[in-house]
Amino acid sequence: MHPKGPEFSRIIAGVWNWTDETINERCIGAALDCGITTFDHADIYGHYTIEELFGRILKQQPALRNKMQLVTKCGIKLKVDNKPEHRIKHYDTSYAHIIQSVETSLKNFGTDRIDLLLIHRPDPLLNPHEVAKAFGDLYEKGKVLHFGVSNFTATQFEMLQSFLPMPLVTNQLEVSLFKNDYLFNGVSDVMMKHEAGIMAWSPLGSGKYFDDLEKMQELGVLADKYKVSTAKLLFAWLLAHPSNLFPITGTTKTERIQEAASALEVVLDKQDWFAMLKIIKGFDVA
Repeated sequence: MHPKGPEFSRIIAGVWNWTDETINERCIGAALDCGITTFDHADIYGHYTIEELFGRILKQQPALRNKMQLVTKCGIKLKVDNKPEHRIKHYDTSYAHIIQSVETSLKNFGTDRIDLLLIHRPDPLLNPHEVAKAFGDLYEKGKVLHFGVSNFTATQFEMLQSFLPMPLVTNQLEVSLFKNDYLFNGVSDVMMKHEAGIMAWSPLGSGKYFDDLEKMQELGVLADKYKVSTAKLLFAWLLAHPSNLFPITGTTKTERIQEAASALEVVLDKQDWFAMLKIIKGFDVA
């Protein structure tokens, strides 16, 4: 992920849709079996329930904890029934909330450490001094080992990094062949400058682009060339980029988890990489 760590699996299991204990147990096993050891959480997933569901499995099988890396996020407060004090959806990146959120996550997981903590969204009221103090205290106590951000622009990343004594090791972004603006807006350049990996959420574009039959047929021709599914080809397109991308699966299907893991075996030709970009953008590069 970064020269100073952490060591993550190149494919990451996203748990936002793991909404019951059975799904968690099945998907944890499937992920670990195919070499996916990193699990991406957020405090708000499942309206504040999924960390605890995942944690039940860890409490039942404590040996699993040392076989995996836990990522979680904080900074969003949802307006939901189980949080009546939240009158409106809003952001909170205050020192007090970051500390409280981590303590709650540690309790939910039944663990003594979070491998990577992310600020979930850029907060217009973010005070970098407070964030720096929270990160420093959590690191000194061994409660969080690494820190990063999510959905930050290049300048937002640079600003926060300038206040921190430790590196931001990642910026988690919506990245896919279909959502490719990170290549052209400076974000990937800044991540490479800082040697920070990019965690790519929605790497298949949430499936919403699959209805474009003409484009999917063109991608299918390339998939046939490599004897892989279109989904695996889309993962391979991301993995071919030098910005150190870590795609996050969002599935609850074990066969899809296995498919994502096997994308590491696909070596994509450079011209085919550009051909895929042309299919989506509709024109050649300049």
